[in-house]
Amino acid sequence: MSVRRSMCGIAGIMMRDGQVADSGTLKKMAAALVHRGPDGAGIFCHGTVGLLNTRLAIVDIDHGQQPFIADDGTVLVANGEIYNDPDIRESLPQAGFKSGSDCESALHLYEKYGLGFTRHLRGMYALALFDARKQALVLARDPYGIKQLYYVMTPAFFAFASEPQALIAAGLAGRSLVPRVRAEMLQLQFTTGTTTVFADIQRLLPGETLVIDNAAIVHQERRRPHTRRATRPVPLSYETAYRQLDQHLQDSVRLHMRSDAPVGLFLSGGIDSSALLTVMSRLDSRPVVALTATFPGAGSKNERSVAEALARGAGADHHCVDMAAADFFNHAPHLASALDDPTADSSALPLFLLARAARKDGLKVVLSGDGADELFGGYRRYRRAAWFFGLWRQKTRTRGVFSSLMPADSLPAWRTGLAQSEKAESVPAISAMQTLQAIDCAEWLPNNLLLKLDRCLMAHGIEGRTPFLDPVLSPFAYDLPETLKVRNGLGKWLLRDWVARNAPGSDPWSKKQGFIPPVGQWIDQYKSRIEPLLLNHPAIAELSLQAAVRRIYAAPLRHPQAAWSLLFYTLWHNRHVLGVTARGSIDEVLDAARLAA
Repeated sequence: MSVRRSMCGIAGIMMRDGQVADSGTLKKMAAALVHRGPDGAGIFCHGTVGLLNTRLAIVDIDHGQQPFIADDGTVLVANGEIYNDPDIRESLPQAGFKSGSDCESALHLYEKYGLGFTRHLRGMYALALFDARKQALVLARDPYGIKQLYYVMTPAFFAFASEPQALIAAGLAGRSLVPRVRAEMLQLQFTTGTTTVFADIQRLLPGETLVIDNAAIVHQERRRPHTRRATRPVPLSYETAYRQLDQHLQDSVRLHMRSDAPVGLFLSGGIDSSALLTVMSRLDSRPVVALTATFPGAGSKNERSVAEALARGAGADHHCVDMAAADFFNHAPHLASALDDPTADSSALPLFLLARAARKDGLKVVLSGDGADELFGGYRRYRRAAWFFGLWRQKTRTRGVFSSLMPADSLPAWRTGLAQSEKAESVPAISAMQTLQAIDCAEWLPNNLLLKLDRCLMAHGIEGRTPFLDPVLSPFAYDLPETLKVRNGLGKWLLRDWVARNAPGSDPWSKKQGFIPPVGQWIDQYKSRIEPLLLNHPAIAELSLQAAVRRIYAAPLRHPQAAWSLLFYTLWHNRHVLGVTARGSIDEVLDAARLAA
């Protein structure tokens, strides 16, 4: 039997005290999530509970519609990929599967294991189950938070959705903001913890499971993506670790390539995507379709030549996606619209255009190297963690984007959420490096990297897959001894060595260079049109940031991230707070706010 997979959007509602769920509300959420699932929608509405799914068909395109309903009446909607579905089916011969969908596995695992069912899932997911016998709703999210899930709880109802904007569109949540979280987003570029920037909306944490009864949370538990060990793992010899890496990497990529729709790769000149390209080319006789973002004429780091060499070495079908100032000016509003849970990471700009190009090329699935830095020790801060005997082990980002550009009280309490995470993730038995890795896996990875991957790709009906975050490969990488992560001032040592031995055309021993688009140069070309619109925008006036705008936009080349953060927040505020359209270029969209006022 073929495996039927689909990525999608999910949403639902549970009313309190016997009130009947409104199908009209579900339809409003479905309409708001249609970009996540343009291939069909399914709605279950019975009594106090309603669930919905909008489907992006990936495998066995004509089947696998949700919701799934078990014989006992339990109902499932899921956004995800369960890569060990064949093994689950084999282990549950009496389960009575009604479809070939990989997501249906979660339904039957719940029947057998109850709330422990997520421990048997190998994949990425955000899902909801309605237990008809207990009249309870169960929500769960994968341990790394690859897929997001948000909820609203009021005295009248509990509602959830794959994106905050669906809850707002259905009238279940308001647009008012949390000042501390807004400050956090501006300073860190992302937000942390359960509280979102919207006062009414919370997010499920990575690995969290909630049980809701009579529209109230009655139980919650959380599964970590890696073991918080009481003792250190047994050291591996170098060659044993190398062989295990080779085995885990090939196994994970093989699983992540399963699809009846075309699969591609986002290829940079870096180590992570080089490794994925190498394994993909081994596993498929057809050329791998690889896409690379380039910035012609920008004078900044350009990965075209390195990516082209890698593509030639692997025999890939390589496409360069050029992004220039005009592309930035015309597409930035659409990006801000897609990032309803905001992240001001400027690398989202080329990612958005890569996803658009992938869709035009007929791709529905794209692999990405996200997670490798966090697990194999790629960041400079990890290498510095052991300095002074690890006394700085808990500190990750001590300075924000605007720390040197405006008074400290302009964006107060911006580090509160991060400090709470640092405290929660600090366990004496793990190393200083692993502490920082754990903090990044709890916050930076799910709330910035994976969030922008999900939103930028799903805005174009593309599924993003992350083989390095596989539940088998990732704990192996996190538990590696530090000597296999860092040597001679270089991070990701073992992975670099694997690429050096296996990837023709690669240059794995060069120092890591971040993927930073020339956003300062792009803004500089349009600053005379952008600055006056920012100065007169209510988002800037509310925070009294006019002086900061003048200072930063006088020299955006010196303050590229700050210039983008201010512009991104204004565009985001335009769409998600004021409700102004995202159609048009930056100046057209910002001017629409003035006209609307």
